[in-house]
Amino acid sequence: FNQTLVTTGRLSSNNPNLQNIPIREERGREIRRAFIPSDKDHAFLSADYSQIELRLMAHLSEDENMISAFMKGEDIHTATASKVYNIDLKDVTKEMRSKAKTANFGIIYGISSFGLSQRMRIPRKEAKELIDGYFLSYPGVRQFMDECIKLAMEKGYVETMFGRRRLLPDILSRNQVVRGNAERNAINTPIQGTAADIIKIAMVNIHRTLKEQN
Repeated sequence: FNQTLVTTGRLSSNNPNLQNIPIREERGREIRRAFIPSDKDHAFLSADYSQIELRLMAHLSEDENMISAFMKGEDIHTATASKVYNIDLKDVTKEMRSKAKTANFGIIYGISSFGLSQRMRIPRKEAKELIDGYFLSYPGVRQFMDECIKLAMEKGYVETMFGRRRLLPDILSRNQVVRGNAERNAINTPIQGTAADIIKIAMVNIHRTLKEQN
């Protein structure tokens, strides 16, 4: 496991890359069966946070609609589809939820209408309408993203909630592609980096608790 290889702070692993073994296809499931605990006194623990990056976006952006969806215990992708398509939660179709899910994760990382259209295999015009509808539904998210870019331009870096910094010297580049990439990282890092910090802190706390309680 690599502690300091990924710029956002996430753990990565190699030889083998345990985090990238697919579970949706038969071959991947077969490979996963090869990993077993060393003996009967050991076990694998699988734990995950539910929608942690979207919850962090709700927290950091203070967007009332997004916070409200989480506080009510709604499925965030269904709630997003309901807002974007302006329909009741009960009328959201599987396809609408799927599109909202792709939008949720794409848009919070600064994806363009072109990028979203490619990912969702939809016309660019439809992707633009989806993004516009998203920001109308969650205006706080748009404001937060603009603020991240502004702060990065002023300081030359962005931070996670725990104060871990990522330098972004390219944020002032005259090359539009290079600058655009830095802008996406300015939005991405506070969210993904904070999620990585929380996961690592949790792992340390779990380890400590297991030892203390034997």
